[in-house]
Amino acid sequence: MATVFALIIALLIVGGAVFSLIAAIGVNRLPDVYSRMHAASKAGTVGSGLLLLAMGLHSGDIAIFGRAFAGIIFFVLTAPIAAHLLARAAHKVGYPLDSVSVRDDLPK
Repeated sequence: MATVFALIIALLIVGGAVFSLIAAIGVNRLPDVYSRMHAASKAGTVGSGLLLLAMGLHSGDIAIFGRAFAGIIFFVLTAPIAAHLLARAAHKVGYPLDSVSVRDDLPK
């Protein structure tokens, strides 16, 4: 049973690392600030959540798992809101969309 538990934790760590890597690649490779924020907020949140879940499960302590779960909830609630506010501020300041973007639906 311990081997199955260790395998689950290892898969969560690898999954979290892969999502974090995808977020980092997206921040470096995507063309404009809006796309970069999308990659950082979505993939970064999932990656951090999986890593926190693995840490909480590996600890074996309910108090540490509770803190890890609270961290997951915090990430899920705050990262998309922060990305939205940053994108809205960038749009109001006039940061341009990249040429590959189809259209701008927000009024100036």
